Amino acid sequence: MSFPSRVRWMKGRYANVDGIPFTMPVGTSTSPALFAGFSVDAGAARAMLPGQELHPVRLGSRALMVLAVVNYQDTTIGRYVEFCIGILAQKGRSPAPPVVPLLARRAYGTGVYIYDLPVSSEISVKGGRGIWGMAKRQANLDFVVGPDTVSSQYDLDGQLVMRVDVSNPGPARLPVKLTNVGYGDFRGMLTRSATYLDTHLGFTLRDPKARLLIGDHPRTAPLHALDVDPVPLFTGFAPTLQGVLDDHVETWFLTADQPPEPASFDLASFSHLGLSQEWLAPPDRAATDAILRGQTSARSA
Repeated sequence: MSFPSRVRWMKGRYANVDGIPFTMPVGTSTSPALFAGFSVDAGAARAMLPGQELHPVRLGSRALMVLAVVNYQDTTIGRYVEFCIGILAQKGRSPAPPVVPLLARRAYGTGVYIYDLPVSSEISVKGGRGIWGMAKRQANLDFVVGPDTVSSQYDLDGQLVMRVDVSNPGPARLPVKLTNVGYGDFRGMLTRSATYLDTHLGFTLRDPKARLLIGDHPRTAPLHALDVDPVPLFTGFAPTLQGVLDDHVETWFLTADQPPEPASFDLASFSHLGLSQEWLAPPDRAATDAILRGQTSARSA
């Protein structure tokens, strides 16, 4: 793998943050991951972004919701699933013209604003909030790889939040080398972290087998307003994702025209958490299987 020299320099070193031990660099090389991008209403996407510093990247008149689910197998804090729900965004004083932030990603600070980032274990919540300022919470998650389909489901408080199924395209032949930027909203601050990917994945455009279920949990209210196109622009599957996190996080004040309310994610939201690697019970996949069967029957009727 080809990563920046600073990341390579960290190899074989160790760190300990808030009692969480890390072998550096923080990364993975054996974990499967699925990806999907859905066209959404740009105005509704803007309403999901915090402060005034981020703007949705427009693809014509629409924006992009990004899903990325990783089934981590080889981290120093144990195994866990991480389910990212985000909006492709650019950072700046004003919105850029459509598509341009994709062509000049560094100049426009293009990345994914992470609206929700549930994980399987408490220790991952503690590290994700405290170190990277991401909206992690412990939830009921799974990751199922079949011969034709890769699927993940996210339940919270006994309710469905989201399930995504994508095609398993077979051999991972598409090389992917990029710096992925993630934005978070923590303590009234905008956080920015970077992940370096050097991997291969299978890729499908307008995946006809993809299915997306958005549940009725209160966390999904902004998602229902997005007018999500049910056929994704793209899906992907990496049987063994190879990537590392950068060794630092940047932060900026989030601003508003009026004095904002206190942030929902603050220091108190993670300082009491422990280092447990235990998972919650699996999500209720039987219930979503029944919903999908009903949708299939309705379309064929």
